[in-house]
Amino acid sequence: MSLRKFVGIIHPRIAVVLHDLAVTAIAWWIAKLLRYALNQDEIVSFQLLEFPIVLLVQSLIFRWTGLYKSVWRFASLPDLWNILRASLTGAVAIYVGLFLYNRLEGVPRSVLLLYPVLLAVLLGAPRLAYRYWKDSRNDLLHNQTVKRVLIVGADRAGEVLSRDLRHDSRYAVVGFVDDKTSLRGASINGHPVLGRFDQLPEVAREAAVDMLLIALPGASTVEMRRVVSLCDETDLPYRTVPRLEDVVAGRAQFNQIKEVAIEDLLGRDTVELDWTAIRETLSARRVLVTGGGGSIGSELCRQVARLGAQSLTVVEQSEYNLYRITQELRADFPELILEGILANCGDLPAMQKAFAEVMPQVVFHAAAYKHVPMLQGQLRAAFRNNVLGTRTVADVAREFGVECFVLISTDKAVNPTSVMGACKRVAEIYCQNLNAHADTRFMTVRFGNVLDSAGSVVPLFRRQIRDGGPVTVTHPEISRYFMTIPEACQLILQTASIGKGGEIFALDMGEPVKIRDLAEQMIRLAGKKPGSEIPIVYTGLRAGEKLFEELFHPLENYSATAHAKIFLAQHREVSWELLQALLHKAAEAVDVFNEEELRRCVSSLLPSFRWSESAQPDNVVSIRRANPEISE
Repeated sequence: MSLRKFVGIIHPRIAVVLHDLAVTAIAWWIAKLLRYALNQDEIVSFQLLEFPIVLLVQSLIFRWTGLYKSVWRFASLPDLWNILRASLTGAVAIYVGLFLYNRLEGVPRSVLLLYPVLLAVLLGAPRLAYRYWKDSRNDLLHNQTVKRVLIVGADRAGEVLSRDLRHDSRYAVVGFVDDKTSLRGASINGHPVLGRFDQLPEVAREAAVDMLLIALPGASTVEMRRVVSLCDETDLPYRTVPRLEDVVAGRAQFNQIKEVAIEDLLGRDTVELDWTAIRETLSARRVLVTGGGGSIGSELCRQVARLGAQSLTVVEQSEYNLYRITQELRADFPELILEGILANCGDLPAMQKAFAEVMPQVVFHAAAYKHVPMLQGQLRAAFRNNVLGTRTVADVAREFGVECFVLISTDKAVNPTSVMGACKRVAEIYCQNLNAHADTRFMTVRFGNVLDSAGSVVPLFRRQIRDGGPVTVTHPEISRYFMTIPEACQLILQTASIGKGGEIFALDMGEPVKIRDLAEQMIRLAGKKPGSEIPIVYTGLRAGEKLFEELFHPLENYSATAHAKIFLAQHREVSWELLQALLHKAAEAVDVFNEEELRRCVSSLLPSFRWSESAQPDNVVSIRRANPEISE
């Protein structure tokens, strides 16, 4: 090691030691001056070895108390206590040393009382001053990056958040806003409650706030919409903490600051489900999920694994999706017996082999084509996958004695106007009627659009906003029901536990959301202004698309169940022989690619369904070019 490097390392510590020894000498000298100043008749005097003894004894005490292990930059109360301890102990040791030297000649007893006080002050003051100077210097250096933060919500989450932010140099909390009257004028962790939620724009302006942090993890969707609307009025960036259900599910940490997601505003209040019944249905059971690599299927797999299934078999025709979900499940649930099968659900030999090997007790059929515009000109592909694939899996489930079979359907199957909706409705009819001819309980669960699922409108809008627009909406008045992926999967699991067989279940999805409002809100969440910074373009309704969706057909006479948010549609029977004959004829048409015959079969099964001109195969390219938007 070079001399320069060696000196560079030890220099700061030597400076501290020399400083403390100098301070020790000054403290002893001042203590004696003060004592003799009270009696001017006496002359202050110092013995030959008096200072050497004081310095030697005190330096040994400094070393013994570990004073030099601390760093001035981080001087705090423990360091001050250490200084006080060293000063008092040093005074006693000096008393003993001078007594042995000259019986305390020329050292009045009062000097030993003044000395530790002076020494503690002279040692502590420079350390605290140095830390204050360093902190102030850093604040000035980082002044441009420190954001003044107003916390929305002064409950437990807000209090913990403000405490955590003390250790984050990027933020400086200026206060809270909250609607609780008991908190008016209160101070939390030294930060005042400055007003109510409705005063947020005014408070933010007067307090010169740079950012808003929403700390309302238990807020309802209505409350979140109100708070976000108030945040929008401030034109300031805002963030939030995760929702309680996300924290409980392990998807987020409690005080993790994140951007407000559209799910926070469109997701509905949590539905209370009978988790005991759900666990009894799935715990220690062999479960098979088709389409297990998709948006719904993969979340179903996670929840099934979390609920203690004995084994889980994932059937998926996408190699990458199957790889991704099986890797995730093996990492998160190492004790789970997991099997991944790369296969198409319409492949009868593959399904028979899979069922024979794993003998599933519960089957969730999530595999389906779902993109309305794309399928509008692809009747054969839609029917082959959504109808014949469902029939294959359902028949194999009956053959191998599966206890429970849940078909995942869509609100587009009600009064269908699209090829996708019509095919899903035929699949519903088959499962409903097959229930009467099997020991397996066949049930259908129906729900609306799933937020952030693959190919849905939310990822499309997010990409369009990222690209600078325009955001494409088909019609100013078009509306849809929305739910989150976890909520949709919970409904599916609940269906398996309460269904007796042959039912169609649907969730009370609250009020539908206008797609225009969804687009505007997503633009605002991205920090842009709808219309001026990100334009919204209306492209017109596409073939088979409705202005609004329905969850039940008028003739289904839906009724309530034991769960307030889950409804039941009455079974509509179809002649089993006629259904079998028509599906047999449709399968033959699929084999020879006879779409005219296939359309006639679908029309026989769904007399009210009307074919649109753009449902012809030769129009699929023009549909895609006219509007690239793909939504469920």
